[in-house]
Amino acid sequence: MTPRFVPLRSLLLLLLVVILASSGCARISKLWKKENRNEGVPVEQLYNRAHDQMKDERWGGATETFQRLIAQYPYGPYTEQALMETAYAQFKAGKHDDAVSTIDRFIRTYPTHRNIAYFYYLRGLSNATRNAIFLQRVFSLEMSNRDLSTPQQAYNDFSIVAERYPNSRYAADARTRMVELRNLFAKHELDTALYYLRRTAWVAAATRAKYLLETYPQSEHQNDAVAVLAEAYTKLGNETLANDAKRVLQQNDPNHPWLSGKWPDYPSNFRKLNPFAGEKSAATKP
Repeated sequence: MTPRFVPLRSLLLLLLVVILASSGCARISKLWKKENRNEGVPVEQLYNRAHDQMKDERWGGATETFQRLIAQYPYGPYTEQALMETAYAQFKAGKHDDAVSTIDRFIRTYPTHRNIAYFYYLRGLSNATRNAIFLQRVFSLEMSNRDLSTPQQAYNDFSIVAERYPNSRYAADARTRMVELRNLFAKHELDTALYYLRRTAWVAAATRAKYLLETYPQSEHQNDAVAVLAEAYTKLGNETLANDAKRVLQQNDPNHPWLSGKWPDYPSNFRKLNPFAGEKSAATKP
């Protein structure tokens, strides 16, 4: 019987398949060992392991170990503490969506917990920075120019801390952050008013500036809002209202650049992005 010779190409393909299969099996085995290294470990030992990872700032490893503890031991004091520390580890790791989810679970499970103020505060911090770091790094996008739904939720969280738990250690900082967020919301309104000015939509610009002054009184952008009113009314030919706005601006900010004709000064890349991001319609709030 004549022996059959396998072509060299077929041998090489077979060898490649064997190598890839071996590599894949080794990788799967390694992952399985990593995922199951905490399986069956006593709760105290598991907690101490996660706590050591926290001290070393290994947030991802700590989160994984705490989550394994919670899955294996769903009840008890270690579980309660593990859930608390999981939220913090996720926040430190920049996993803000996960942190908010964990915090919501904790609040539902332990609504009267002695540290509940801390969790509303931590949720505020998570919501305040949710997606912001990534967007600012990638798109150089100002916070005031993006969807403000999560900063608004952060404001609500800090408000809960300040109003429900005024004597907690987090109340003072929560109030400070509320002021910062109000300024952020006011800046969003100012940016949109300036957009309208550049588009020569004078009525819309004035309406937006008035909304800013009524909704965010005493914000750090109130004088700019008055300047928008002065500019818009001047362009509309309404001398009475323009003079009123000018007089208020002279009283409150006599050095404002609008008074010397140097404002608004639009940068060359002004409004490359949609100023109405996150709004259903520009017509709903002119």
